[in-house]
Formats: sequence, C-alpha cells, structure tokens
Amino acid sequence: MNITIIGGGEVGRCYAQSLEQAGHRVVGICDTRPSDALRQYCLENRIALHDAIGSWLTQAEVVISAVFGAVALETCKAALPHLSAGTLYADFTTASPQDMRSAAAEAQRHSVTFADVAITGAISLGRGKTPLLCAGAGASAIEALMRETGAPIQQVGAQAGDAATLKLLRSVYTKGCEALAVECLVAAESKGLRQDLYRVLQDIDQQPLQVFLEMLVRTHVVHAGRRLVEVREAIRQLEREGLAPRVMPGVAALFERTAGAIDGSEDASTVESSLRWLTALARQS
Repeated sequence: MNITIIGGGEVGRCYAQSLEQAGHRVVGICDTRPSDALRQYCLENRIALHDAIGSWLTQAEVVISAVFGAVALETCKAALPHLSAGTLYADFTTASPQDMRSAAAEAQRHSVTFADVAITGAISLGRGKTPLLCAGAGASAIEALMRETGAPIQQVGAQAGDAATLKLLRSVYTKGCEALAVECLVAAESKGLRQDLYRVLQDIDQQPLQVFLEMLVRTHVVHAGRRLVEVREAIRQLEREGLAPRVMPGVAALFERTAGAIDGSEDASTVESSLRWLTALARQS
C-alpha cells in the first residue's frame, strides 16, 4: 500500500519505519522545515522529501498526518483537494475533538475517508508499539493497517473526535494522579513513611479500576461532608510539615461544593444516578 506522511518529526518517522517494516511503501514525507535527521532518514530509505503539500499526494492510498495539533485542521484542508476519492486520511495529531470533527466533515465532502487517531503514550518510549485509539469513518481501515505493524490499537466512540476526547479524559485522570502522587509521596518521604504508605495503599490493587472509580463517585455523594473534614486535616498536616499543598486545596473545594449542595434530594443509589446529580452540580458552579 502506498503511504504518505505529513509531518516528519518523531511521530512521523516512527510510523514511517513501522509501516515499511510491515511491507508497505512510504512514497513521500512532507515537512515544511525538515530536520537533518529527517533528511538523512529519507535519503537512507529512498523516500521523497517534500517541503509543501501538493499534487504529489495523489499517489497515496493512505495519508498519515503527524503535524502539530494546532495546524492539523489547516493541514487537512490543504491536503484534501489533492487526494483521490476513497483515500484514507488518518490524523495522528493532538488536534482538539472539535477540529477532528471539522476535518472529518471536510474529508467527507471530498469523498475521503477520515480517521481520528489518538496516541495514548510516549512515542519516545513505546515507539511503534505505543497504544492507539481510533474513531471515525476510517477507524476500521486504520485499525487493520496499524495492527499489521504490531501497534496496539482499538476503536472507540462513534464519530471522529471521540478518540481525541477520550485521550483528554484519560489525561484528566492520569495527570491528576500524577499531581496527587507528587504531593502525597513528597509528604510521605519527608516523614520517612513512604514504604509504609505503599503497604497501606495495597488494598486499592485488590479490585478492578472501574469498580474502584465507580465506588468513589457513588459514595462521594453520600459522604462528601464527612470526608471534607478529613481532607482539611490532611491539608493541615502537609502545612505543619512545611509543605505547600497545591492539589489538596482543589480537592477540598470540590468536596465543599458537593457537601454544600446535599439537601436530601440527591440519588446515589447507582453510579449513573450519582453522575447525573454531580454533572448537574458541576454545570451550575
């Protein structure tokens, strides 16, 4: 299969290599400011290097966009007039969900099949085996193609933009955990209790993540007021150690919002009813 790649940075070169190793032909790479590393890569692999989008794209059966997310929609619009009907355009960028949906609509008008692909790990570490999410009309096609390279990829959602949305939602959780880990372990280390803390937290590993998260949400509605007292005491303990907490004050603010809204009308019997109530509260605040 003939493949072209727009954006010759680390992501573009990584997937160019993976696809060629899987037996496909990368017929061109486009980069407006090609690095020395990209020039050398194209020279060694006999790949045509272009500094602008143009008619050379017509030879592609698959186009992979690996540009910066801020210019992904603009890049897609520029490329579409040069693509043949039925071409697969896969956007591997960090474009916003809204831009992904706009690009998909533009692609449909040009009879081009669009796939929203989200990279959910560090390419520098995972290389071609970094986990991927995909959505949109071209999800099945890009999933089949990337599975040939050995990439772990899964279809999510129903429309373009859903993969990008899920990546951001994943970041809400993982980056939030990262911030809490920093705040918590710094405090534990300062007290000489880090190894003991690991043992105290082991019970969390005994249940699936989904069960744990849904338990937190469901019981939050019922116990936010009582737990707020504990959150405030945890903040005071950090401050007594001479530490300046940044995450826990935000935690306290969320618990205060929930505790202040509880009036007996809330339904916390299921995770779905709890989320409905909490969603309405978040939109009011």
